Amino acid sequence: METLFPITEPTHLFAFLAAVLGLVFWLSTLPPLKKLFEFLPPVIWAYFVPMIATTLGITPDSSPVYSWMSRYLLPFSLFLLMITVDLPAVLRLGKTALLMMLAGTLGIVVGGPVAYLIFKGFLPEDAWQGLAALSGSWIGGTANMVAIQQHIESTAVVPTTVDLGPIIVVDTVVGYGWMGVLIFLSAFQHRFNRRVQADTRFVDELNRKLLELDTARRPVQIADLAMIVGVGLAATVLARLLGEAIPPVRLDPGAPSLISGTTWAILIVVTAGLLLSFTPMRTLERPGASRLGYLALYLLLTSIGARADLKAVLDAPLFLLTGVVWISIHVALLFLAARLLRAPMFFVATGSMANVGGAASAPIVAEVYLPGMAPVGLLMAVAGYILGIYAALACAEILRFLSML
Repeated sequence: METLFPITEPTHLFAFLAAVLGLVFWLSTLPPLKKLFEFLPPVIWAYFVPMIATTLGITPDSSPVYSWMSRYLLPFSLFLLMITVDLPAVLRLGKTALLMMLAGTLGIVVGGPVAYLIFKGFLPEDAWQGLAALSGSWIGGTANMVAIQQHIESTAVVPTTVDLGPIIVVDTVVGYGWMGVLIFLSAFQHRFNRRVQADTRFVDELNRKLLELDTARRPVQIADLAMIVGVGLAATVLARLLGEAIPPVRLDPGAPSLISGTTWAILIVVTAGLLLSFTPMRTLERPGASRLGYLALYLLLTSIGARADLKAVLDAPLFLLTGVVWISIHVALLFLAARLLRAPMFFVATGSMANVGGAASAPIVAEVYLPGMAPVGLLMAVAGYILGIYAALACAEILRFLSML
């Protein structure tokens, strides 16, 4: 007799994950739960609810459905997010904002390898793979984490699966723990600004420019959805075909691939999307192309959570300590940059969350520091998201090199 659990039939499994995501977002709209979801956004629940389901035996920890979702939903979401980017608006953030965001990115790229070297002897042999994936999450968000995960898996000499269980714990506990610290520090921002003699005049000017951005939206039509889905899927499949046609990049014939077909596909779809953002294609944002991109991304997150088991928390203490050292290096470089640039605490906080938290957290922190400035946090997160895939790939390869020493 067939048992109800685990849910293994592909369509049933996909429907279950979609239902979980729908339930999470419905709960996030309820007024009594508003504060909870401000500090623990739906993206976190999209990880953990399927993870709990797998731990309880409701869903399997491996399925062809998960592989299909990773293969197609990631480039689909990345393409839609990239074509809707307003790069001129990102550039209008100003030199100080962009430099602070870059300082945060540098802190992640440097901090990861340093923390790994400190704890390498105590961590599992393949720990560098999970930390490489975490670098993607901490430089631009979850989509970059998945991209790095796929890069690591596709370039391994021996077939491997990156264990994201402990990494998700680190991402949540350390990343959102630091977010809580930043929110607490907002009460002391004026004292910090006086100490570094920060120039805050450009913040008001920046807000004025952001209000001038074209944010017009209109109700979505069937024609809009047909165009968005059609273009997104076509770009996804084309990028996959081109990526598989390009020879992998290796230092020598026997070495693992530095850039595999999967990585080429991600780079192609991201770069093509950015180029198309300068064309009329960007008007697809008015009916909500980026929202559909985020929906695809969140669906993908449910499959990532379902691959993990909460028993992995038993391996988390050393990973957590590694994450704390990593984030401390990131924070130290940000404060050093703030002193050198005379940047206000606002840009320390948003520059950090633009990397570590991404679009889900940066606007919240920006709003806490300066009401009405959530758009600045969002645009800084977009800037980090664009840079993230390239910087995280570099960090991943540094970690791979260090793992061989």
